Amino acid sequence: MKDRQYRNFIIFWFSQSVSQLGSSMTSFALIIWSYGRTGSAMSVSLMTFCTWLPYIAASIVAGPVIDRYHKKTIMLLADLLAALCSLTVAALAVSGNLAVWHIFIVNGITGFMNAFQFPAETVAVGMLVPKEKYSQASGLNSFTSSLLTVVTPVMAASLSSFAGIKGVIALDLATFLFAFSVLLFRIKIPENAGGTETGKKKEKISVQESWREGLQFLRGHKQLWYLMISMALMNFFSRLTYENILSPMILARSGQNQIALGIVSGILGIGGMAGGLIVSFVKLPKDSVRVIFLSGGISFLLGDFLMGAGQNVLVWSIAGIAASLPIPFIMAGQNVILYRTIPQNMQGRIFAVRNAIQYWTIPTGILLGGFLADYVFEPFMCADGGIQTVLHRLTGYGAGSGMAVMFLCTGILGSLSCFFCYKKMKKNG
Repeated sequence: MKDRQYRNFIIFWFSQSVSQLGSSMTSFALIIWSYGRTGSAMSVSLMTFCTWLPYIAASIVAGPVIDRYHKKTIMLLADLLAALCSLTVAALAVSGNLAVWHIFIVNGITGFMNAFQFPAETVAVGMLVPKEKYSQASGLNSFTSSLLTVVTPVMAASLSSFAGIKGVIALDLATFLFAFSVLLFRIKIPENAGGTETGKKKEKISVQESWREGLQFLRGHKQLWYLMISMALMNFFSRLTYENILSPMILARSGQNQIALGIVSGILGIGGMAGGLIVSFVKLPKDSVRVIFLSGGISFLLGDFLMGAGQNVLVWSIAGIAASLPIPFIMAGQNVILYRTIPQNMQGRIFAVRNAIQYWTIPTGILLGGFLADYVFEPFMCADGGIQTVLHRLTGYGAGSGMAVMFLCTGILGSLSCFFCYKKMKKNG
């Protein structure tokens, strides 16, 4: 029975991974198109921001919906809405009327949809996967995410160069049809969710009551509460640098060498893939809290610090491995704790509350990182002074040194936050 469950998950994971490839290629092709039209990095940041803001806002109301209705139905409807958004973009592109503000709106709708899709999928995975295989399932998801980081830019850029956005979206729709058909006709999700904690009755829950129950549950389980706050901090520090300034920093420090940027970006993806495979096939220690924060500390201290101190592709590549390989361990440790602690009939509302708490720091970090790089750290490192002299010994001189200092800061602050959060969680565990 358990083997059959896990086989169903493998089929589900593969089909969803194929669909994610199509969606990622469309997103990347739209970034290329938008930057080519505007020449503005801020337009790219706003595209990401327009995805995350509705996602976090909709998470407030998503919990009771996910707990009350079938997860499969929610995922099918969310996929269908995403496909309609892609069709709309394709129609606008064909007619020659596509504008950047259209993409902002489409990304906003997609972010809203993801607020229901992702928690529903997370709960569904917990229903499909036996308890002893939670970490392996998380490892496969991390592998997919990292693989997409490597292959999406190459495939999207190649396809859009000769087929345009229309060709990329056509492939996206083909992958959607594949994943939608597999989910509709092949995957059976054993629904066991109710509107109450006992799961005996599907009572209608208001948004306020859902949040109250979710927060009460989290505050009653201190370890979960501190875990989510800790992950919010990790998300903030990582988005402050990697999401915003990694590419411009490497380009500035390598003389606009796009090959160097491609190598480092690829290494980051390969490191995450390797970590995902290790997590999938190696049994993790039982102390999931230790796994999370030891991995986080290594990622920040070695990855971010080396990325800031490095001045060539070799050091940046080593930093990329150190930063990305531990990430699947963090995600697996978190998922094991969540699935084992939260009752299935409450997972929808808890995961929705988790998303709002844990992910609000992502758009904050995205916007703040670009501002700090352009208006604080880069000008600061161009000035003369005692502090600048010390920092130049670590980062070198010239354009990009201010962004390198930002990596030094996130390396130190991120690793310290992991240490203190670990102490706090063990004390309240």
